[in-house]
Amino acid sequence: MNKIKLEMNASPENVSMARVVVAAYIAPLDPSVEELMEIKTAVSEAVTNAIIHGYGENSVETVAMEISAEERVVTINITDRGVGIENIESAREPLFTTKPEMERSGLGFTVMEEFMTKVEIESHPGEGTTVTLVKELGER
Repeated sequence: MNKIKLEMNASPENVSMARVVVAAYIAPLDPSVEELMEIKTAVSEAVTNAIIHGYGENSVETVAMEISAEERVVTINITDRGVGIENIESAREPLFTTKPEMERSGLGFTVMEEFMTKVEIESHPGEGTTVTLVKELGER
């Protein structure tokens, strides 16, 4: 199994880098254009959440992304060591946001869950959050 690990500053401009890296990693698996866009969008949401909600845009901190694939199942872990999520079930609710002053839509987890086969969230207040995104690619 081929695996890649990327650690980046928690800076908004690194969201696009995360998208490019995941696209390059899954390209040899020959995903459909729709699958590629769904994965890139889910990664954008997860990395953005880590930056904005995990660290409050403290770009000195880091976000880690680990990507692996087995057969046609892609697994992506996005990890921060930020504030953590106090109530994961509330955070998964559509339109829930802890940053209304930033005009956040509160749809990050909803989008991830719509586009990915499975989304798991492990979080501990004061210790950080890991979001695991799993996508089963269709046959080509």
